[in-house]
Amino acid sequence: MSDTLTDLPAIAALRARLADLPGPALLAAGAIGAGHGHDETGNLECLPALVLRPSCTEEVSRMLAACHDLDLKVVVQGGRTGLSNGATPRAGEVALSLDRMTRLDPVDPVSGSIVAEAGVSLQRVQEAAEAAGLSFGVDIGARGTATVGGICATNAGGLNVIRHGMTRAHVISLEVVLADGRVMGHTRSLAKDNSGPDLKQLFIGSEGILGVITRVCLALRPAPGPAATFFGSAPGIAAARALLARLRRDAPAALLAFEIIDRPLFDRITTAGHVSPIAPGAVQVLVELEEGADPDHLGAVLMEAIEAGELEDATLAASGSQRAALWALREACAEAVFSLTAPVGFDIGLPTAAMEAFLHDARTGLEAALPGIGIYVFGHLGDGNLHYIVDTDQPDTVAQIVFGALAAHGGAISAEHGLGREKAKYLPLVRNAAELDVLRGLKQLLDPRGILNPGRVLP
Repeated sequence: MSDTLTDLPAIAALRARLADLPGPALLAAGAIGAGHGHDETGNLECLPALVLRPSCTEEVSRMLAACHDLDLKVVVQGGRTGLSNGATPRAGEVALSLDRMTRLDPVDPVSGSIVAEAGVSLQRVQEAAEAAGLSFGVDIGARGTATVGGICATNAGGLNVIRHGMTRAHVISLEVVLADGRVMGHTRSLAKDNSGPDLKQLFIGSEGILGVITRVCLALRPAPGPAATFFGSAPGIAAARALLARLRRDAPAALLAFEIIDRPLFDRITTAGHVSPIAPGAVQVLVELEEGADPDHLGAVLMEAIEAGELEDATLAASGSQRAALWALREACAEAVFSLTAPVGFDIGLPTAAMEAFLHDARTGLEAALPGIGIYVFGHLGDGNLHYIVDTDQPDTVAQIVFGALAAHGGAISAEHGLGREKAKYLPLVRNAAELDVLRGLKQLLDPRGILNPGRVLP
């Protein structure tokens, strides 16, 4: 990192204003680790001019007030597991890292809730809930590193959305610090509060452009019992959709997950050493149902699906270890994607009825523009979220084609990873002028100097 950035008058003034804070609260040149220069997207890297590491809400307030007064741009960082460069600094930006805000209150068993600071990992929340005989309904692969503040700021989805909803469905209340240092909100476990509009929803999914989430009261659920899990192969996406409809209607218990992996990606998974328990088809499905699913009833439903051509083969997990082995196939998708030469990933949402048309149009457009291109698809079919991966050295061309097809079929350019810096310019494809005006108006109201996560989300 260049010393000229850390020697800017505004940076020097910021350090002077915060000089009385304990040593770990500020990291300057030479002490800033490489991890503060990027997120998991991996294609951009830039160290911040300074790293601010508050230990409490009061310190966040003081730091943001100073940055506001000095007109210093701030990028907010949590676990940095994002895939849209939302937490990757731009030159001259100050990083506000919430990694020291790790207080986790005891579970309140009466209200079924827990209060966590923004830097607490998702896994710690899950473990605390489990120890109290409860559970937390959000789960993602990066659970050990992803933080509460980050999953709220991006409205993370994950594996259980089909049953439990996105992160916003689990947030009872939250505390947020605005760009000028004002603190608003609370972390009370109020299940019912119609005292005016629900302002917390402005900040959930806003990716830190409107305020910095510092503490959250999260709703917990009864601990799940043993799930019924099966892995199957389907002849195509239309058959997989028909199977999903059948299970919603006829399954002996509620669906928890309905995941898919297309054949090209599954072939890479098995080539890497993972063993398929069935003969692969065009699309592999991993399905999980809540406790109480009668095996005989489920077996009968699966046999009907096979007879209807929705499934070609299927295997039911008979033990916890078999269930883990089936899920290992799904979790190997990330490993397979990273093994590609130049993977460009699209985290997209679609009405399930539009999926075949989108997949056809996107592939047709890509193969016309870039013959022989590699395309790989996996994701959460149950909630309409696909991870569409293209192996290419021409990401801009591919993005224009994929997002164009997506917009034509009523899709979302980000289903669960957010917009960050990667997708901000494409937002007008899926938000009309009135929606963009309202979003800009909120940004102007809450962050008039534009210091919070500039260049992210808004085109």
